[in-house]
Amino acid sequence: MICAAAGFPRQRADEVLATVGLTPAAKRKFKGYSLGMRQRLGIAAALLGDPKVLVLDEPANGLDPEGIRWMRDLLKALAAQGRTVLVSSHLLSEMQLLADDLVIIAAGKLVRQGTVDDVMNSMAHSAVVRVRTPQADVLTAALTELKATVTTNGDGALLVGGVDAPGVGRAALKAGVELHELTMERPDLERVFLELTAGKAAIR
Repeated sequence: MICAAAGFPRQRADEVLATVGLTPAAKRKFKGYSLGMRQRLGIAAALLGDPKVLVLDEPANGLDPEGIRWMRDLLKALAAQGRTVLVSSHLLSEMQLLADDLVIIAAGKLVRQGTVDDVMNSMAHSAVVRVRTPQADVLTAALTELKATVTTNGDGALLVGGVDAPGVGRAALKAGVELHELTMERPDLERVFLELTAGKAAIR
């Protein structure tokens, strides 16, 4: 129906349905489509005119993990064809995997714009050192003397801020503390987003 109303041949409808994996369901009624299938159909409709710029709002909504991966691969393939694909989404972990460039908006105002690497690197100071030791109290005291911040997460590891991994290692050696784990944890996009928009986003 959409294809006919827009003046496209039936062949084009078949092509875009195949692109989004809906060929087996082509003859089913729309009301029988799941939310994920409706998302796919919406993308098919957007592709009818073979656009150079594609704008999608929450395209992964309603998709299962397999469908989300399919969506990611499809959008990357469309971008590889030279198209511009703009995606609005709150699935930040998915955007970190998918996007080349990010635009972060809070309360209608631009907060940060740049490549994924640029945005992530701008918050490199938020990286923490993850430490496991049977002598947590001793190490915490030693790190506190270095003005480091030390917190404990749910699995018993220490999260250290303000001191890099080599610094934590030196403090442990000096204090005679045995370490079972010493790794850097860089913030993911969700954490970066929350830090950049702290106090700016409207409550919903």
